[in-house]
Amino acid sequence: MTTGWEAAVEAQIRSAQERGEFDNLPGAGKPIPGRDMPYDEGWWIRSFMEREQIPSDLLLPTPLQLRRRIEQLPAELRDLPTEEAVRSYVAALNTEVVAWLRTPTGPRVVVRPVNVEEAVRRWRADRERAAPVATAPEAPRAAPARPRRRWRWWRR
Repeated sequence: MTTGWEAAVEAQIRSAQERGEFDNLPGAGKPIPGRDMPYDEGWWIRSFMEREQIPSDLLLPTPLQLRRRIEQLPAELRDLPTEEAVRSYVAALNTEVVAWLRTPTGPRVVVRPVNVEEAVRRWRADRERAAPVATAPEAPRAAPARPRRRWRWWRR
C-alpha cells in the first residue's frame, strides 16, 4: 500500500515520462560502470582520487612517503638551479625525517636523513652530465706574427 506522498511522487514521475523528460538522457542505454565488477568497499575513494587527480602516494604511511621522497630525490634536485637551493631542499627533507624519527608512527621502516654533501655531489655530477657537450675544440690559432725588427742605426 502506498502512502499519500508516495502516490504523489509516482504521479509526478508518470507525468514526466509522458512529457518525454526522461528521453535522450546522457548515458541512456549504456551499461552502468562497474556493474560486472565484484563489490569493493573502497570504490568511492578510488573514484574520488581519479576524479580529483590526487596521487595515491598520499595514502601511504609517513615513513613510506619519506622513503619514496628520498628515492626520488635525484630527480627532484635535477631541476634546481643553484647549490643553495639543493642544500635547502635536502635540509627541509631532513627536518621532516628527523621529526618522524622523534615520534615514529606507522610501520617500522628504516628511514635515515640524507647526506647533504652526497646529494650536492650527485647534483653536480648530474648537471655536468646533462650539460651540452661542447663541440671539438678549434685548432689553436697561430701566434700573431712578430713585427719585423727594425734595424737600428747602432746595429749596423
